[in-house]
Amino acid sequence: MPIKKVHTDQKYIEALLNNNSFVIREIYSRFVPKVVNFICNNSGNTEKAEDIIQEVLITLYKQAKEKGLQLTCPFDAYFFLLCKRKWLNELKKNKNVQVTILNEEVSKHEGLEELVLETSVFEQKNELFESTLQSLGKACKDLLKVCFSLKSMEEVAKKLSISYAYARKKKSQCIGQLTKLIKASPKYKEIKNNS
Repeated sequence: MPIKKVHTDQKYIEALLNNNSFVIREIYSRFVPKVVNFICNNSGNTEKAEDIIQEVLITLYKQAKEKGLQLTCPFDAYFFLLCKRKWLNELKKNKNVQVTILNEEVSKHEGLEELVLETSVFEQKNELFESTLQSLGKACKDLLKVCFSLKSMEEVAKKLSISYAYARKKKSQCIGQLTKLIKASPKYKEIKNNS
């Protein structure tokens, strides 16, 4: 399998990762108006468009930070398609809404669909993880949130005022419970079939 070349628009992903306000403003001035226009023309409004855009940018940031997202196609096409699909999924949830799909010409750049699918699966996994984490008991939820934010179990134990041994044992139990709940979810099976 050939190695995919990183697109020059990787600078936008790096800007999100490094909170480069100058380049992030460029994203908003160059790419956001097209998304807002699409959503407003398809049963949405500016506020809903801004929500979709914000959610997609957060997903891109998380994917870049956690998975080292490498852009192999133009940012414009990638970003627009992610926002478009997210909006259409929102409309599907609200079935009584009229949708006018204009034939938006999206770049036929090689790898675009694959990259969009990869990001969609990443987002679905994150949403499943977050919703399942919220369903855990308070003790497990609190412990895991602290574990995710601190580097060592010694720090976790100290912060929660519990012994190191208890913190390790409880973390193992909570992760086991979280994993079991995730794997039992119908959403898990759907994600697995799509990836």
